[in-house]
Amino acid sequence: MIGGGQLARMSAAPAAALGIDFAVLATSEGESAAQVVRRVVLGDHDDPQALARLAANSDIVTFDHEHVPPPMLEQLLDRGVLVRPGPDALRHAQDKWHMRQTLSQMGAPVPAWARVDHPGEVSAFAEDNGWPLVLKISRGGYDGRGVWVVENETQVETLMRQTPLVDAAVWLVEEYLPFEMEISAQVARSPHGQAVAYPVVRTVQVEGMCAEVVAPAPGLDPDLALEATDLALRIAQELDVVGMLAVELFVVSGRIVVNELAMRPHNSGHWSIEGAVTSQFENHLRAVLDWPLGDPRTIAPHTVMVNVIGPDHPIPPLHEAFRHVMARDPGLHVHLYGKSVRPRRKLGHVTVVGDDLDDVLDRAHHGADYLMGVIDE
Repeated sequence: MIGGGQLARMSAAPAAALGIDFAVLATSEGESAAQVVRRVVLGDHDDPQALARLAANSDIVTFDHEHVPPPMLEQLLDRGVLVRPGPDALRHAQDKWHMRQTLSQMGAPVPAWARVDHPGEVSAFAEDNGWPLVLKISRGGYDGRGVWVVENETQVETLMRQTPLVDAAVWLVEEYLPFEMEISAQVARSPHGQAVAYPVVRTVQVEGMCAEVVAPAPGLDPDLALEATDLALRIAQELDVVGMLAVELFVVSGRIVVNELAMRPHNSGHWSIEGAVTSQFENHLRAVLDWPLGDPRTIAPHTVMVNVIGPDHPIPPLHEAFRHVMARDPGLHVHLYGKSVRPRRKLGHVTVVGDDLDDVLDRAHHGADYLMGVIDE
């Protein structure tokens, strides 16, 4: 797995259970996955020599992020290494411009959008779609970075002047959608075409970063849930995705609109470790190995996952909070990613499974809030 973050870390346990020789490419021995995986290759994801060292003793290469340059993946394919998902599919998760073009050609529901090169083009787009608008960089952004809501051309001028673009990135502008709910439809797909779909979940973002996930999405019209699932399965097939695919969507005035794609395990699927028969991490591994996929159904009426995000104030070591949260709620599941604490950093998550949604929400938020130092009792 290229990338040594928390997604690779959480893939290690199902890999061990399945008897898979699992290696990661990490930037340092202290990176999240490198702390728990036996075979670690050190190097950067855009270093051809590091990728070659990882692939030298590997049959299949997959990812915990989408940032590897496609030409380097093509080189691995030329050496006979299986890369899943392949570079042609992965480009859609790497580049929002490429994604928007393909989804529009598919007839998938997307916001009104355009590529722009200067502020005047954004203002021209606003004549048809009104202000505010959403301004995005096509490559390199995540967790709300590289995305801005803009109210006028002056803001656009400032942003475009002060924001450097990474290689091959362009500016995009999209209509601003006053959505009622954010949802995620996750599917797993194998090379021979088997696919399974997880229940559509509700996600809550705070400052562009996922804070809460509820599975299945409460209050979502069943017809919209089915439409979102069908759309995710169609995208996975048409883009030839292998592994996990997360389709992040907005619910707007009784319809769904695609926001983003991710071709790997995703934050909106962490609930599945305890809340589904087969977790997204195990199904990602099964899919890239072309093994039969596991059952994605929930094991209880409600599962809530809340992220533990680094606060702006100092907090004690996270393990010191275990005595309280575990004693208060023996059914609380805590996952820590082995990261040092800093503001706006995903440090871990908690999950609660149960029959009563209000109770499950309260318990999950209490556990996360105590770990983050928001509450002290």
